[in-house]
Amino acid sequence: MQARTAKHSKLDRQIARLAAETIAKGSKSFAAAAKLFRPATRRDVFMLYAWCRHCDDVTDGQDHGRGQAQQATIETIQTLRSNSLAAVRGQPCEALPFIALASVARRHQIPEWLIEDHLAGFEFDANDGRPQTVDDLMRYCYQVAGSVGVMMAMIMGVRDERTLYRANDLGLAFQLTNIARDIREDSERQRCYLPLAWLTEHQLTESDLALAEHQQTAYQFADRLVAMAEPYYASARIGIEQLPLRSAWAIAAARLIYRDIGLKIQNKGVAAIRERIFTTRKEKIRRIRSGMVEAIQSRTASLSTERKALWTPEFGPLTSLPSNMTEPAADTIAKTS
Repeated sequence: MQARTAKHSKLDRQIARLAAETIAKGSKSFAAAAKLFRPATRRDVFMLYAWCRHCDDVTDGQDHGRGQAQQATIETIQTLRSNSLAAVRGQPCEALPFIALASVARRHQIPEWLIEDHLAGFEFDANDGRPQTVDDLMRYCYQVAGSVGVMMAMIMGVRDERTLYRANDLGLAFQLTNIARDIREDSERQRCYLPLAWLTEHQLTESDLALAEHQQTAYQFADRLVAMAEPYYASARIGIEQLPLRSAWAIAAARLIYRDIGLKIQNKGVAAIRERIFTTRKEKIRRIRSGMVEAIQSRTASLSTERKALWTPEFGPLTSLPSNMTEPAADTIAKTS
């Protein structure tokens, strides 16, 4: 019995180490904000992220979102789906990302349809898909990022559908910002997430976006995406008031840090197409402080509860999921370790 316990304890440490290393390498913006979660929440957020990053890297042939070796085949995505669903059903393979998913899904009762929705985005990429319309673009953003926002919210204890839609909105905003930042890089990798209708308006092909003579138009597209993200960032702020305080602080900081990337794109103009936009360590620290204020204010704020004219996915069943909202009395916003 002791040997089995020691084995599981060692495995838990391996998973935790992998998850922490993965988020540190894959997303410095979110990693900075994620340190604000209480330890148990932070552990599970990191573990879910490790699985998401693994899926993304397998699909794009990357290492923590960097470089590109080879685009995944449909067979690879099928294996990814099979291993992921097995993990959610409590029978993970031996690979650590799937063990991490199994652990998180069990603790927070993450439903299979959310896993399926997320994997649909990777299947779209493996099929070399291209959004034809804005609706196609938003659906893809939901699959690869909005669904993750929903799962993250469930880790934080959320079961209310209205708040889960706000979590999805933050994921949509993050992904629109990502696409705006990476237009040139994606074009150089023979990828494009802009609606084909936009390119047609300007009589461009996706490969044109990497050319110097089309940087002004590429910037116009980026600016348009950043503007599209704004109402989703605003909606996400409303959802923060429903989170436990420490989680509210972390998500408020992440929202502010990532939104700053979009604002920088707008402020830099065409230069934003030529260089990769990011927030500095000093800027992240400032937003962490601002996030604390926003989280505290959310305890007494009375913001609008309506989601008007926002793209909305169709969720699967949530009614069978019990509430899991907890916030230990001693877990104050001043205690961050």
